[in-house]
Amino acid sequence: MEKIELSVLGLSASPTGNNAYALILKEIDGNRRMPIIIGAFEAQAIALEMEGVMPPRPMTHDLFKAYIDMNDNKLEQVLINDLVDGTFFAKLVFTENELDARPSDAIAMAVRFNTPIFVNENIIEEIGITPNPDIKDAFETQNMNYMGKTNSPENKVDKLQVDLDKAIGEEDYEKAAQIRDEIKKILENSEN
Repeated sequence: MEKIELSVLGLSASPTGNNAYALILKEIDGNRRMPIIIGAFEAQAIALEMEGVMPPRPMTHDLFKAYIDMNDNKLEQVLINDLVDGTFFAKLVFTENELDARPSDAIAMAVRFNTPIFVNENIIEEIGITPNPDIKDAFETQNMNYMGKTNSPENKVDKLQVDLDKAIGEEDYEKAAQIRDEIKKILENSEN
């Protein structure tokens, strides 16, 4: 089965809410995009690594990478190999063996190892999205960070989200909870 190489295009808050994020993968030699809904922890792990932010203590994915490095193993690629009832499955492909993983964890490892990410062609054919050129250009030319927000906040919620990400990165969870509650209140008021 043919494999298609992907890159991480970005992360954004998922419209489904529930503290989920949409990880957007883009075909390297094409225009198709593949969204995967992932949890906040995995989104943070991917974003921090891609932005070069070192947390004060190692995250789980950092520990796993250190263990792999200590044992002279090599992560050769990540493969998103199956899609069953809307759930993606992936493999970490090492020099001599493979390990099943959730795609979010596999991609968090791929960005740490600078390892290529692949998807089986039948999966991207089934769920791949080809944006129209106007939307594609607008999305890719925005000055976006990996959590899907502009670097210069245009409104209060965007600014609070940047502050929330910073508080989480600094492990100031009390401040993060206060900011989260303020964002929630603003969003609830804007719906009324």
